[in-house]
Amino acid sequence: MLVDAKRVDTSDWPCTIARSAAVLGDHWNLLLVRQACLGTRRFDDFQRELGIGRNILTRRLNQLVDEGIMQRVEYQSHPPRSEYRLTQQGREVYPILAAMAAWGDRWLSGPDGTPLVLHHTACDHDMHAVVVCSVCDEPIDVQEIKAQPGPGYRADHEPSATV
Repeated sequence: MLVDAKRVDTSDWPCTIARSAAVLGDHWNLLLVRQACLGTRRFDDFQRELGIGRNILTRRLNQLVDEGIMQRVEYQSHPPRSEYRLTQQGREVYPILAAMAAWGDRWLSGPDGTPLVLHHTACDHDMHAVVVCSVCDEPIDVQEIKAQPGPGYRADHEPSATV
């Protein structure tokens, strides 16, 4: 496992992958969004399900709220109690998690197989994430993709902007 004690702030890079990683790259943030996708909403439930320290959980939930991924909703006024719900922006993280799960299932599953199976209730079948071209609907392969500068590209900032 790689651990980098010194992190570079990529939040203002002209690369949406770098900026997304600045928000979602922390493993606790990804696990919190995963748990929220699975229906967890309350602080104590997040803590129990993930085994995360209260101080870290508080910071990460506040960050996800500040970034617009989750919203804090009061469900009890005396004493005040809140739960955390995914926003539309947060719900749109799910395909990223599904793609990570598909990759992990393929490359990191143990001899017993995948820990979870994703079931698509709309068609009533088990599924895995596949990224397809938005125009031709074919699965994409990195060897068939060419990244080109878009309207928000700034070559003066990022060390290497080719993907």
